[in-house]
Amino acid sequence: MSSADLVRAVIDSRRRLLSGPVSIARRKAEAEGGCGVIGIACSEPIAGRHLLQALDQMRNRGNGKGGGVAMVGLDPALLGVDGQTLRDRYLLTIAYLQPEVRAEIERAHVTSHFDVRGVREFAPRVVPGMEVEPPLAVAYVVQPRSEALERFAGEAGLAALPRLGLADEMVYQNSYRLNRAYYSSLGEKRAFVLSHGKDLLVLKLVGFGDDVVRVYDLEDARAHVWIGHHRYPTKGRVWHPGGAHPFVGLHEALVHNGDFANYASVCTYLAQRNIEPLFLTDTEVSVLVFDLLHRTYGYPLEYVIEALAPTTERDFHRLPPDRRRVYEMLQAIHMHGSPDGPWFFLIAQSAEGAAGPAAPREARLIGITDTSMLRPQVFALQRGGDGDPQVGFAASEKQAIDAALDSLARADRRFGRLPDRVWNARGGSHTDGGAFVFRVIRSAVDEGRLVCTDKFGQEVEVKRHGAPHRRGTGRSARPAAKPIAGDAAKDFAAISSGLARWSYDDLTAAIAGLLERSAGDEGRRSSIETLTMLLDRRYATGNLRARSVRELCLEGLESIWDSIRRSPSEGYAWWGEGQPIPSSAPGDRTLLLDGRGVPPDGPRSLARRVCDAIEAGYRRLMLVHTRGHRFLGSGLGATTFGVRIDVYGSPGDYLASGLDGAEIVVHANGQDQLAQIMKAGRLVVHGDVGQTFMYAAKGGQAFILGNAAGRPMINAVGKPRVVINGTCLDYLAESFMAGDPLAGGGFVILNAVAFDEEGRLRDLPEPYPGGNLFSLASGGAIFLRDPDRRVGADQLNGGEFGAFRDEHWERVRPMLEENERLFGIRLADLLTVRGEVRSPSEVYRVVQPAGHKALMPEEAWVAHT
Repeated sequence: MSSADLVRAVIDSRRRLLSGPVSIARRKAEAEGGCGVIGIACSEPIAGRHLLQALDQMRNRGNGKGGGVAMVGLDPALLGVDGQTLRDRYLLTIAYLQPEVRAEIERAHVTSHFDVRGVREFAPRVVPGMEVEPPLAVAYVVQPRSEALERFAGEAGLAALPRLGLADEMVYQNSYRLNRAYYSSLGEKRAFVLSHGKDLLVLKLVGFGDDVVRVYDLEDARAHVWIGHHRYPTKGRVWHPGGAHPFVGLHEALVHNGDFANYASVCTYLAQRNIEPLFLTDTEVSVLVFDLLHRTYGYPLEYVIEALAPTTERDFHRLPPDRRRVYEMLQAIHMHGSPDGPWFFLIAQSAEGAAGPAAPREARLIGITDTSMLRPQVFALQRGGDGDPQVGFAASEKQAIDAALDSLARADRRFGRLPDRVWNARGGSHTDGGAFVFRVIRSAVDEGRLVCTDKFGQEVEVKRHGAPHRRGTGRSARPAAKPIAGDAAKDFAAISSGLARWSYDDLTAAIAGLLERSAGDEGRRSSIETLTMLLDRRYATGNLRARSVRELCLEGLESIWDSIRRSPSEGYAWWGEGQPIPSSAPGDRTLLLDGRGVPPDGPRSLARRVCDAIEAGYRRLMLVHTRGHRFLGSGLGATTFGVRIDVYGSPGDYLASGLDGAEIVVHANGQDQLAQIMKAGRLVVHGDVGQTFMYAAKGGQAFILGNAAGRPMINAVGKPRVVINGTCLDYLAESFMAGDPLAGGGFVILNAVAFDEEGRLRDLPEPYPGGNLFSLASGGAIFLRDPDRRVGADQLNGGEFGAFRDEHWERVRPMLEENERLFGIRLADLLTVRGEVRSPSEVYRVVQPAGHKALMPEEAWVAHT
């Protein structure tokens, strides 16, 4: 039989599973959304406890009605088998909601079909406060019996199917029958299959994702890939373990943040292929489509991703001709099975590696972004030194990644606290496809190599110049490598310039010198400023890893903060959870607010304590040890002009939203929804910012060292003025309504630069990668640094290029001079192109409203092709 005939035979065999004509459920989406998801892939198996802090910090994305985890690349000891058994056999895991049906199910669906090599019960612990009792989960290590496999092949008409594919389909159809008989969405709920793939385990319950780790005693369970999820699905039965994420195909488990507008269409697509969803959830149909495309049709992963998230508009036309031809065929056949709406998928997959079935299976973490980028997502990588583990992440928020790394670093000094690279994905991009795959390629159960590739199979580059620092190693006894002057600017210059030739001993000695001088208030101030500049700025680090340098500087700051906690002074006061706000006298006293143990939001949140401190008279605040705390500085009114808030650690969403006076400086990356509806004041971010930055802002100034994710400045009005030194993914200043920039209105400066590993400023390959620059805008302007005129008119949608005049430079220059003071990005360097100083009009372009009816996005790219 041809491969096409085999595929048709498999699809036809599934007709026997249907009870009758497939009914397409049309259910109204639940009102709540915004799931919290995190995935971790590591070259070594890691323990489940490292998810706990990340999931704890994202509880505000959950609601206690659905949580789950998936594990791939398991430690065989968890199941009491050896590595070869785990590789070759299936792990059939069943949730028993009514334990009395266990014997019946085992007779009908386990022992009659499979040779059982091992059984592992996951009996739930008692956890106070859970609304629904978690089910008993039983994992069976199984292999289809030869006689059962032959019988299935004959009954299903699949005798010509290769044996491995036949076994896969037998397992798949057996689970389908079990779920229909004991769970299906409209029937009595007695039991259901949690997972049934090779080297894949899923556990879930009514609760939060971190509850799963605790309830099923997974703190010490080890796996190469972990996924955690908060919140029930947006369609389907809720408040029930079967309605929680993840959902499985066969060898993959999927969680997602978002919702579909075309759930019925995707169900129809599956029905045409004899697949009837049983749980009535958009998450379930997503993984069913993935399994259909990858396992049944045999599509490579690139084609599966393209079918789920089709490349469109300008990006499609920038693909190579051969890829366009294939993608056209994929879209023609599978478009109505593509989820349409805001979503971000995380998939844990156990896959056969390139070395074949005799080798350990690959453990994969796959992150796929929808083409319109309507849900938050962030990726990260950390590379160790030679022989050290490598770890990759995908999550809803960077602060969750920071939490997981912090947990890993505290347990194992080979891990650092900070990633080497962090990035957001642009869905449907012609350069990387907006999807990334972390592959753990194993030579043995505990030995692996982590490779991160994009949708097209291109390996993701990571800045790994220099050796990482292993915390806890001793340093040689020597004086500070450079004398400490006590002046922050001079000390920063001495240390940053010395790093080109220093060792870690030299750096730690210099930091020790700063700490020795921080006994008094003036010494504290100077040392804090120096270490903060070393944390914030970009410079050459010689033979040292850049993120390790920042980690050591952060540890130095933490030592000073701890000394203030122990010994407050006239200049510095400290507050921690459960403490009253100390007196602000004298009036210039700086208050440190310690985020450890403080809820991320709510009446006891750190954001509320900020308000209390300002009411107590403080004008200078430092928020330290932030861990996903939301709404920091939000809603501070016009009486807060002159207040400055410095934020260290890993802050959460909505920082500076509604700001109307204060200055907030973030010494880290920002999250999503920063400075929404901001009216006045200033925000400085020494890193990147996430989705919908300054949405509907009305005023104020913002300076961003790095990049913005999708949809910054949309629906902004009035006079907001912003410098973004990097770029953004797409939809910059969509529906911008900020008046005339020459008459006090708002504008955005996009410099399109970044620092290389040597701390040198470099132009980005694409000043603006998207196809919706200044889309549908009616006011304001974008001042785009684009000396080579690489941004084309086809990237505009309602805007047009205008002449950059002297009057524009009068508005731009003061902002760029302040940008130089804040970040060290010299105005002279911005005006230098390939070693030659140019005039501002040769370097910058102005994008302004077109003054005519804007094209819709699909019309815009057609008009320019």
